[in-house]
Amino acid sequence: MTNKASIGVTGLAVMGRNLARNLARHGHTVALHNRSTERTRDLVERFGSEGTFLPTSSAREFVDALERPRQIVIMVKAGEPTDAVIEEFAPLLEPGDVLVDAGNAHFADTRRREAALRERGLHFVGTGVSGGEEGALHGPSIMPGGSKESYASLGPLFEDIAAKVDGTPCCTHVGPDGAGHFVKMVHNGIEYSDMQLIAESFDLLRGALGYEPAQIADVFRTWNTGRLDSYLIEITAEVLAHTDAETGRPFVDVVADQAEQKGTGRWTVQIGLDLGIPITGIAEATFARSLSGHTGLRAAAEGLAGPRRAPLSGAAAERFADDVERALYASKVVAYAQGFNQIQAGSAEYGWNVDLGAVASIWRGGCIIRAKFLDDIRAAYEAEPALPTLLTSGDFRKAVEDAQDSWRSVISTAVRLGIPTPGFSTALAYYDGLRAERLPAALVQGQRDYFGAHTYRRVDRAGTFHTEWATEGRPEHPA
Repeated sequence: MTNKASIGVTGLAVMGRNLARNLARHGHTVALHNRSTERTRDLVERFGSEGTFLPTSSAREFVDALERPRQIVIMVKAGEPTDAVIEEFAPLLEPGDVLVDAGNAHFADTRRREAALRERGLHFVGTGVSGGEEGALHGPSIMPGGSKESYASLGPLFEDIAAKVDGTPCCTHVGPDGAGHFVKMVHNGIEYSDMQLIAESFDLLRGALGYEPAQIADVFRTWNTGRLDSYLIEITAEVLAHTDAETGRPFVDVVADQAEQKGTGRWTVQIGLDLGIPITGIAEATFARSLSGHTGLRAAAEGLAGPRRAPLSGAAAERFADDVERALYASKVVAYAQGFNQIQAGSAEYGWNVDLGAVASIWRGGCIIRAKFLDDIRAAYEAEPALPTLLTSGDFRKAVEDAQDSWRSVISTAVRLGIPTPGFSTALAYYDGLRAERLPAALVQGQRDYFGAHTYRRVDRAGTFHTEWATEGRPEHPA
């Protein structure tokens, strides 16, 4: 083979195929490989006019088709399939070659793989790719980890095909080993929270005002012209305006109310617990999806007591939609603040030195959570890289302060009408917990010292202390 490809893609399902097409459309020669050669042939037959593809039928032919340093993008299922592909190709590669895992791998697996391949002289780059199949084709947000050396050759290609905002590629070297997949995991966790808050907004407008989905679609379209301008708000309006062709009913009313999940939300919550970071919004969104799927439990509880839902009227009804917009914005700020705190903690734990402003910048386009206010988040972290929380930053602080009455009114109305708002409620509880001068954790520490001699610290002097509690009549600590 005389011509060589600058990059190769193995795994040509929808995401891999579209990423290969994106690369070819930008003038890069792309080697193709798939376990089933039928997919390779199909891609070339259907899209061969979009650029230069080098189809191959074996691992050896694929590797030989690549110029040095070889750069191979793996687009297969996470877990064992990824390990199998790595073991297939690694023996065929030479020191300095680059393997890229662009799937949704757990960052701990990426760290393990990176360390093992580094011992063999190979670069392994765990890369988050967000934007779905359309993003992969037209310009995703790309979050590569791995070594600086690997990014020197890989970066220009990825920056070329990434989404652009104000001429800036939505791609940056996030940090070493598993940093890219960690940041993508948190991105997906924020996505869970964002979607839950939007869904609760819909439920509030319908349950408290009696609006039909088409009316709520108009509300969301209006919101999308202001500070809530985002991809998720945009598509929510489209979904709510859609009519089911078979029944003529609103589409949202014929869809089973059982939300599924692929696991990245759970990972985010689990790692949040490991790091000791309270990402309550992401946790509640994940649990809300879980609850929606417990149909038997929900059916058994359907007759439990609750308030009667009487739609608001008059002046209260006129104010409510605006109140929901303010509450939604404030709750979104909390969700993003928690997510960025988790990235900050992960970066410190693993020595990644992640630039939070750069992360916000590459999330402005291509990805699912792309939104207007990410530019404000970028500016906040560029102005103060060690910012403790977005909630204390200039415009965000002011917006949340201005939302106080609306935020609390919406949640109290939801409670009064029996409309579940776990996302809104936990966001406000987190905010109130942060701003509290004193928390009841002092009592918890007293309890722990009483039953387990776990000790406590005092406010008036340094050190740790234990009280010799009276033992007469003291309850036994259960075994």
